[in-house]
Amino acid sequence: MTWVAAVARLRARRESGVLVTVATVRGHAPRDAGAKLVVGQTETWGSIGGGNVEAVAIDRAREMIAASNPEQEPELIDFALNDKVTNQHGVQCCGGTVSVLLEPLPVVRAVAIFGVGHVGLELARILARQNLDLHLIDTRSAILTEERLDVLADAVAQVHVHYTPLLPEEVLEELPRGTHILIMTHDHAEDAALCDAALRTNHLGSIGLIGSAAKWVRFRKRLATEGGQDEATIDRIKTPIGLADITGKEPATIAVSVAADLLRAFETEGN
Repeated sequence: MTWVAAVARLRARRESGVLVTVATVRGHAPRDAGAKLVVGQTETWGSIGGGNVEAVAIDRAREMIAASNPEQEPELIDFALNDKVTNQHGVQCCGGTVSVLLEPLPVVRAVAIFGVGHVGLELARILARQNLDLHLIDTRSAILTEERLDVLADAVAQVHVHYTPLLPEEVLEELPRGTHILIMTHDHAEDAALCDAALRTNHLGSIGLIGSAAKWVRFRKRLATEGGQDEATIDRIKTPIGLADITGKEPATIAVSVAADLLRAFETEGN
């Protein structure tokens, strides 16, 4: 398996890893500069030459994976390949020196937009420029056509489209752990059902709801009386979403506001 395929596999599994690259070589070494190794929590793919260099790189990579720090910086490790150096995993006496770069491959954040109408599509266009797993869910097939979503063709994000004609809340259980939920469907009853279901789905991240203060008053009452949710649980839902000082009502303006608020929350989450 190529290193590119190995990185793609880790991303698809939503597992963190480390990309190890021979950055520089002077003199003789087992592999030339550019050789790559991908390290996962339990597997490796590729090789940077074996021996002490590779073993030390794998050990350090696994330490980085265990740290689970999304803001972790790359690291450069230097090795002298001679018999005068005491190594942790045996002697390598090729005679040269090697620098190895370790680049963390964190699990990317996931965002789910329920309702890909005017605002939802504009929001998807913005978030698609981020390194995310982006889930788009709607009950209307006409909203999710290839032609309409063609504006996302050059997305940096991995875009996952879910057509759910009956019960969109069933998608919640399928979403990755920590997925941030944004509820903005065309139907207030659907929004209410999604709010209730999201509060009952324990593995999700933040929950945001688009709408007015009056809408939220009705939803709070319904979540408490019909849903049996306590006040602390209901308070997990953020509404309105977006930056308070951006008051425009055009779909693109609302989308910019919501995206900025979410990205700011990501930065806070990472600190």
